[in-house]
Amino acid sequence: MSRDTLVDLARRTLGHARAGTVPLADTIARVPSSNYYDPTRWALEMERVFKRTPLVLGFSCEFAEPHSYRAVEVAGVPVLMTRGADGNMRAFVNMCSHRGAVIAEPGTAGVSRRFTCPYHAWNYDTDGALVGILDRAEFGDIDPSCNGLTPLPCAERAGIVFVGLTPNGSIDIDAHLCGYDEMLSHLGLADCHLVGRQQVSGPNWKVAYDGYLDFYHLPILHKNTFGPEYCNKAIYDAWGPHQRVSAPDDRTMALDSIDESEWTDEQLTLGVWTIFPHTSIAGFKVDPPEGSDSTGGRMFMVSTLFPGDDPDTSVTVQNFLATFEPAEDMLPGIAATQEFLLGVVRDEDYLTGNRIQRAVKTGAKPDFLFGRNEAGGQRFHGWVDRLVAAETLEDASNEYARAERVFMR
Repeated sequence: MSRDTLVDLARRTLGHARAGTVPLADTIARVPSSNYYDPTRWALEMERVFKRTPLVLGFSCEFAEPHSYRAVEVAGVPVLMTRGADGNMRAFVNMCSHRGAVIAEPGTAGVSRRFTCPYHAWNYDTDGALVGILDRAEFGDIDPSCNGLTPLPCAERAGIVFVGLTPNGSIDIDAHLCGYDEMLSHLGLADCHLVGRQQVSGPNWKVAYDGYLDFYHLPILHKNTFGPEYCNKAIYDAWGPHQRVSAPDDRTMALDSIDESEWTDEQLTLGVWTIFPHTSIAGFKVDPPEGSDSTGGRMFMVSTLFPGDDPDTSVTVQNFLATFEPAEDMLPGIAATQEFLLGVVRDEDYLTGNRIQRAVKTGAKPDFLFGRNEAGGQRFHGWVDRLVAAETLEDASNEYARAERVFMR
């Protein structure tokens, strides 16, 4: 069924490519400029969007072995992700039950059966159980089974690890994804290899995220890099708050000369796949050097965007996943591609975004405009508004329950 949907959407996009048209939203939308800098609004977004919504914090391929782990910090919450001996993914608040010390250094990853608190050497296993107390007899009577690491809700879909930031909370990942994981599975992320990771600082998280949904700017802002290769038209399809952005361009027109039965997953999944509220997945071809025995293949830049410490800042992690295991002679080319993409985002997208952030705070313009050709931005801000207005977790869950799949025609 998911392939049938992809084929149907490809037919639709191909039709627009032939006709030189694009589907449009009903009207221009206005977003209050203060939404990008008001501290009260920003605090609500942190509590009601980022701390209630399953976030993309890892990938199945980096937890291939039992006892694999990765430690990160997100929106002020230290997170430890592990794959237990039973093969299940788990996540915990990265905090010792004794006196709150962070037990695994943020930014580290690897394989370990035990995590030792650097403060008093209490020990935990990859299931989060407390398995060792220093000088236990002298410490006093304590039940280890009640003093393990505090769990965070965790789920794994389509090769992606989702984590919620509410301690002892729960997430309904199927309701949240609205069937989008069926589409994402065609990207093949579950079988990828993590080949790089880097980060870049940026403006307000929504100023930054607006760009990932926006093809309108590509040939203009990126005129000196990759922009001339792309058109500025976009078609937005939605599974609840999640959106795939495709273009009626030359890449789509290439399907016109191929029988539908031979359309590959790579051809059917062109474009940018976004996961609300903070992730963008863009794929591109990586060719081996001349004379190499390597075959190369597809590489994805999975950008996960997180708010900074205040409304004016954000941090984006660029994760690079390859559908192939790169041979030694491909590594320099992959590194060069990563450096290029870091420069594009830092020196073009976020340079512009930081200037937007300073300008918007002048109050010179009461609203930002999202045109009829910018339906993705309209939908994104609509979902942020809906979740900010949801006072309780139940209210937020009801928003997802009412979510629809919307395919533009």
